[in-house]
Amino acid sequence: MGVALTRSAQWTAAGYGTRTLEITPLNEVILKEIVMFVESFIYKHPQEAKYVFVEPLEWKTNLDPSAFESGYIVSETTVKSEEVDKDGQPLLFLSVPHIKIRSLGQLSRLLLIAKDRKLKEAQACIEANRDPVTKILGLDYNTVKEDTSTVNILDKITKDEDPESEIKMKVGMLLKQLDLHLLNHSLKHISLQICLNPTTVKNDIELLKHFSGKGEQTVLESIDYTSDYEFSNGCRAPPWRQIHGEICYVLVKPHDVETLCVTCSTEGVFLNGGKTEDEGEINYERKSEIYKDLVTFLKEKSAKFSENMSKQDIRFTEEWKKENEEPKEVPKKEEADALPKAFLASSKNILEKNQINFGKIQMTKRLEPTLNWKATVDFKEHKSLLRDTQEKKHGGRLERSGPPVSPGRAQLVRKSAEKIEEILSDSSSENEEDEEPPDHRQEANADLPSEYWQIQKLVKYLKGGNQTATVIALCSMKDFNLAQETCQLAIRDVGGLEVLINLLDTDEVKCKIGSLKILKEISHNPQIRRNIVDLGGLPIMVNILDSPHKSLKCLAAETIANVAKFRRARRAVRHHGGITKLVALLDCAQSSAEPAQSSLYDARDVEVARCGALALWSCSKSYANKEAIRQAGGIPLLAHLLKTSHENMLIPVVGTLQECASEENYRAAIKAERIIENLVKNLNSENEQLQEQCAMAIYQCAEDKETRDLVRLHGGLKPLASLLNNTDNKERLAAVTGAIWKCSISKENVTKFREYKAIETLVGLLTDQPEEVLVNVVGALGECCQEYENRVLVRKCGGLQPLVNLLVGINQTLLVNVTKAVGACAVEPESMMIIDRLDGVRLLWSLLKNPHPDVKASAAWALCPCIQNAK
Repeated sequence: MGVALTRSAQWTAAGYGTRTLEITPLNEVILKEIVMFVESFIYKHPQEAKYVFVEPLEWKTNLDPSAFESGYIVSETTVKSEEVDKDGQPLLFLSVPHIKIRSLGQLSRLLLIAKDRKLKEAQACIEANRDPVTKILGLDYNTVKEDTSTVNILDKITKDEDPESEIKMKVGMLLKQLDLHLLNHSLKHISLQICLNPTTVKNDIELLKHFSGKGEQTVLESIDYTSDYEFSNGCRAPPWRQIHGEICYVLVKPHDVETLCVTCSTEGVFLNGGKTEDEGEINYERKSEIYKDLVTFLKEKSAKFSENMSKQDIRFTEEWKKENEEPKEVPKKEEADALPKAFLASSKNILEKNQINFGKIQMTKRLEPTLNWKATVDFKEHKSLLRDTQEKKHGGRLERSGPPVSPGRAQLVRKSAEKIEEILSDSSSENEEDEEPPDHRQEANADLPSEYWQIQKLVKYLKGGNQTATVIALCSMKDFNLAQETCQLAIRDVGGLEVLINLLDTDEVKCKIGSLKILKEISHNPQIRRNIVDLGGLPIMVNILDSPHKSLKCLAAETIANVAKFRRARRAVRHHGGITKLVALLDCAQSSAEPAQSSLYDARDVEVARCGALALWSCSKSYANKEAIRQAGGIPLLAHLLKTSHENMLIPVVGTLQECASEENYRAAIKAERIIENLVKNLNSENEQLQEQCAMAIYQCAEDKETRDLVRLHGGLKPLASLLNNTDNKERLAAVTGAIWKCSISKENVTKFREYKAIETLVGLLTDQPEEVLVNVVGALGECCQEYENRVLVRKCGGLQPLVNLLVGINQTLLVNVTKAVGACAVEPESMMIIDRLDGVRLLWSLLKNPHPDVKASAAWALCPCIQNAK
């Protein structure tokens, strides 16, 4: 165990506090294996479990004395084991928070007592006892000497005069076996990882530089190395860091987050501690999870990068093809192999799909280019296809009944827009699904991974008609990674979707369950969703909602939730009576006298209700479906479920309510059902997604004065103000600032926000935030600045400068809100002087030329106090 912890376990870098175990998959594997060994030790080796350690293992525990029961003497702050050594000393002694353990038997019992916290306890024990074998067996077994062969263990123990030498020998052998087991496990884990190399990293960075710069369409503002010096091996990290596998360090400035200092290493990419303020040195300690490459890391950290990168896919691929076909110089033999790998790996990361093995390219490790890559290799054909599509759109061959939907737009949709969208979708052609990507078919001569062909063989067994073979084939298919596009399209390309949908129409429950489990997984793919609708799968799934088998209902509802992501699918669910059936699934506690008592719910009924709410959430994005949910009696049932404590069910329930709250009749029903109180209560949840949905629902409902008053009366303003301090989650921040904006329309709420210091926090959010957040922040400040005290507060906090800076934007809603806020501040003479000095008056005059009438009107109103207070 000692060698494994020294050599295999991954520890934080020295020099920055006490070294601790890093949060990595390898460390998690090692900890789980150690826990399994110790937990079962008392049963497998009862004699050895009584062996008393030479020195106790000591650490700080989070366990409470009340967790210990029989076999222990418990007081308020201490615990002693009834089991003692020959000197009468307890083998376990706890004096909160310090614990001492002197036998493997007591260590085993402690892990059983810790239950779900056993991994944390094991980690704390190992971090506090870096060489546990020495403490267990004595100094002669110090693992630093690495003299731990079986022969040496036997030799040391046979020379020991201790009468318990036989037991000690067995314990030593068992620990040695565990050590070897951990080392083998670590090697297996490491062997499965594909390491990055300097060439791959360099080409990824160069390609990202090509698509970086100023402007909204670029993927990044900038990306630069921290060091200009490149060693002969391609690394830029100093030699003493290269021994840790580190390649280079880059400073990345995305559009929507602060500058990130990133470490690129052979293990992957992660966020480091950044540059120190004093000396400008890099804090090498890892501060995030390890990602497989730079693009995956940036997509996780920056929503704007992810959005813009998806728009650059074709350009990025063209750039790779151009550079690959027209190299500037003939590379060396080693580089010739490395460059295609690096570019392919980079392209793989951008397109974010799954495995295809290019047999023509020599690789030491198999790369995983995507199916989309193969489908878009012929760029001439692709460009001509795009040109034909544009001609169809603009030449009258395909008449569109409405403008195209922009995929990256924020989801604050107004009532009128939703109605128009639904009317358009009902009257438009079935082929008009502009929000869906083009259908990618696999080339006949493409080199595909083995999984592709294995799945196609399984589909043939599904077609055989034999029930036993069908069930076995479904189980085998489920074992594949169905999240990979390779596997998803393998099922579709050989006609597997038709077979899976046909199985839903049989009387065999096992076949239905197996088919739905697979459809649920693969329906995350937009192409598969469209194919399921084309093959008539939705009506069959809607019929399954009437099944007496609850597991079938759950699977059918979850699959509908995945499929109903576009208009035609949502319309199909409604036309086949799916809305009424989904609403019926919400009635999971008819017999419960007190709905708040979640323990009375049957777990399966709760799961059925959760899946029903999930499907309704997807369907509720169209006006007609919202009305159908209301007419089916969905509001009282959603209100009923909102009183439970099941977080996984609350998220889709609140999500459905916030989608529907854009309708006036829904808002009235929400007030009647006293839903606001529960929305406010769930703002205090620790679940970020639930907080976001609750804030969004309040944003929608707070159009009405009575609702704004209810939010205040139920104590909802304070949690909203406190959530402003958490700025990492931009989606949640947009929802929270939107709720504050609408609540600020009432003067009583503004007084409360001033009391909670929310106005100062809002001023701090005027910079370095995405537009959907800025619109709400400025809107809230515009309402707050109607009062003199708040105008002074905004001025003193330095809010006028960023407000005036926002007058040069192009977002019409933002401009309307900014002009209102600036106009409100200009009422105060001192603020007016600052606005004039910052050239704010000229910018307001220039907005009178804006083509949008609302912007013109708001700018004109803002100029009135400016003219009155002008000197």
